[in-house]
Amino acid sequence: MLSHIHKTIFSAVLLFVPMSMSCNVLAADKSSQPLTDARQEAQIWTTYALSPYLRANDLKVTVVDGKATLSGGVAEDVDKDLAKQIALGVSGIKEVDNQIKVNADYKPTKNKEGERSYGQAVDDMSITAVVKSKLLWSKHSDGLATNVDTLAGKVTLKGSADSDAAKALAGVLAKNTHGVMSVDNQLKVKKAESDKVAKNSKKSAKDEDMGDKVSDGWITTKVKSTFIYSSNVDSSDISVSTKDGIVTLTGKVDSGAERELATELAQNIKGVKSVESAELTNKS
Repeated sequence: MLSHIHKTIFSAVLLFVPMSMSCNVLAADKSSQPLTDARQEAQIWTTYALSPYLRANDLKVTVVDGKATLSGGVAEDVDKDLAKQIALGVSGIKEVDNQIKVNADYKPTKNKEGERSYGQAVDDMSITAVVKSKLLWSKHSDGLATNVDTLAGKVTLKGSADSDAAKALAGVLAKNTHGVMSVDNQLKVKKAESDKVAKNSKKSAKDEDMGDKVSDGWITTKVKSTFIYSSNVDSSDISVSTKDGIVTLTGKVDSGAERELATELAQNIKGVKSVESAELTNKS
């Protein structure tokens, strides 16, 4: 049986322990808050930098205890509101003090010549990745040794190709990619004409065999992806199905030129034996 003194000490310990634990938790919370603030600031700023509507503006963000303060300038009220909504969409942001000024004559600070913003750099990297993927899916990829570089939407292709057709196709695939402004096709055809004819003959036979090896599902996925990444084909209006290497395209196109491009892009995917596009009809 505990004595009165022991009971008093025991009660004091029980009272002290939760108090000390609470203090430790509060201390931990306070020490981690600056990291949380920094993470939220980075998330908001990165979203601004990647947004095609906000990236050109000189916006600044600070976050303290879940409150984001926005400053800088934009030309439209809608851009100011967009900046606020983006900040509110970040987990943990409870309040936004939107101090962004709207000025119809606002002109953002221009980058130095040849210098890219973060958003532009990401765009260029994305374009490079897409072009590389499209070239990799192509029937002519075995005949390509290609280096792809993108600067401000200008794609440069360097390396070698086994034929003029392979070089030309690489240029077409790059040009018809979202965000591409121009293509500098520096690929060099390395084979003699006689060698190219023999190579193309072997490639045709190889493509026939490829149709048996590449799954129909893989072909359908790559054709759809190629359309999605292509700036001159409306992928949302075209359905793709594949059976035994034969691709069927159905849906609507804006013009005969779009139908021809869709057919050409599908035809040049590995494993495709033929493309049926008779059911691609004009919207009008």
